[in-house]
This record gives sequence, C-alpha cells and structure tokens, in this order.
Amino acid sequence: MGLGGCIILIAVGAILTFATDWNMEGVNLTVVGLILMAVGLIGVATFSGIARRRRVVVPPTPVVEEEPHHHHHRGEYTDGYGV
Repeated sequence: MGLGGCIILIAVGAILTFATDWNMEGVNLTVVGLILMAVGLIGVATFSGIARRRRVVVPPTPVVEEEPHHHHHRGEYTDGYGV
C-alpha cells in the first residue's frame, strides 16, 4: 500500500469517526474509524521512513579525458596497430 492508500485510510477513518451517525448493531463505527486512522498514520510513517532510506546521493561521475593521440612522423615504422 502506498502513500495514497494510507491517506485514503485516514480520510475514511475520519469520516466514520466524526461525520457519521449510523448505528450498526455489533459494530462501533467510531472505533472502526479510529483503527483505520491509526493504520493509515502507521503506514504514512513507515512509507516515509522507507522513502527516506531509499534516497541515495550518487556523486557525479568524473569526466575522464582521453589522452591525445600520438602522431607518427613520416618514415617512422608502425606495425599497423598505431603503435
């Protein structure tokens, strides 16, 4: 469950706790709402902790310049491989 799912749990829990007056036999919607909000908050805290650990700062890769090519003088022996 991602951050969005956690926020939805918190919102649904708050609606059940504070904005409804339904009465269901055997179910206390206030307690259900509080549980959903608690689970959502735990999820947000866990997600934030994992996301913070995943942020790895990678140092920039140094640019390695190639050495200049050696120019052969005329009349100089070469074996064909540029050596």
